[in-house]
Amino acid sequence: MIHFNHPEILWLLALIPLLAFMRGKKGPASAIKYSSSRVAAELAGGHKSTAGRWLGAIRLIALALLIVALARPQIVHGTTEVEASGIDILLALDVSGSMKALDFSIKGKQVSRIDVVKQVVSRFIKERPNDRIGLVAFAGMPYIVSPQTLDHNWLQQRLETVRTGMMKDGTAIGSAIASGVNRLRDQKAKSKIVILLTDGMNNAGKVSPVTAAEAAEAMGIKVYTIGAGSHGEVPVPVTDRNGNSRLVMAKVNIDEDTLKKVASMTGAQYYRATGTESLKKIYGEINKLEKTTRKIKKFEHRTEVFPWAAIPVLFLLGLETTLSQTRFRRLP
Repeated sequence: MIHFNHPEILWLLALIPLLAFMRGKKGPASAIKYSSSRVAAELAGGHKSTAGRWLGAIRLIALALLIVALARPQIVHGTTEVEASGIDILLALDVSGSMKALDFSIKGKQVSRIDVVKQVVSRFIKERPNDRIGLVAFAGMPYIVSPQTLDHNWLQQRLETVRTGMMKDGTAIGSAIASGVNRLRDQKAKSKIVILLTDGMNNAGKVSPVTAAEAAEAMGIKVYTIGAGSHGEVPVPVTDRNGNSRLVMAKVNIDEDTLKKVASMTGAQYYRATGTESLKKIYGEINKLEKTTRKIKKFEHRTEVFPWAAIPVLFLLGLETTLSQTRFRRLP
């Protein structure tokens, strides 16, 4: 990368076109007597000679290079090393049918829970650039969407594929926690956390949430739990056997007691999100709680290249002087 130590000097380059314009005007009338007035008239009415234009151009180029040299150009050789934060995160998202409920909103428009969750989780990922993050989706069983990775562009692409109906319906909270614990247990990170979001009760899978929490506790893995959904009945789109879609009012129960117990057992916290803004605040709070100072190493070496501009100046000035005294010498 080219860097100028005194970039303000480069503004002088703006004067070059002005000088070129001034030099392009007609020269003074000839002071030499000619035997024919016709010849004198032609010379007096013409522009400066080709020789004058060549010598003027050389001087302007030399001046431009001199300005660049005074700005002190440098080639910067630098590298930056950013160490990972030491936190491994596994995001577990409920994609059961109830996540289609339209009780959340974005800019005043009703949207499904899953769409809001994906948007909030996407922002959470962007705010954790140095963490290894993995993603598990679960309904009747867990599904690994992405293993832990620092390639967050890939992770964001995989998050976009998450939707309801990906697998057999149900809410396997215990199996989702167990899957997350299994993904994190062999990692050497200083801190390992699972952030589980659900809008229902454990009704599927072979592992109970409490048993999975015990395993997480034994391995030093925190499990933050989030219950998503407003209280009471909510509109849920359903499709009948004829393929027609309609809204029905349904009540979705969240097993808050179990979610609180899971979080407490592992040294984490339970949160309840009843709307878009509260969900954003919850992920924001977890983001603040689980922070580690990043270590950044920056190495920089600069090579001075102003001689590349200064040396041609000397050459051009020497050339201009030589030509003006020899081939393009002017009469006094």
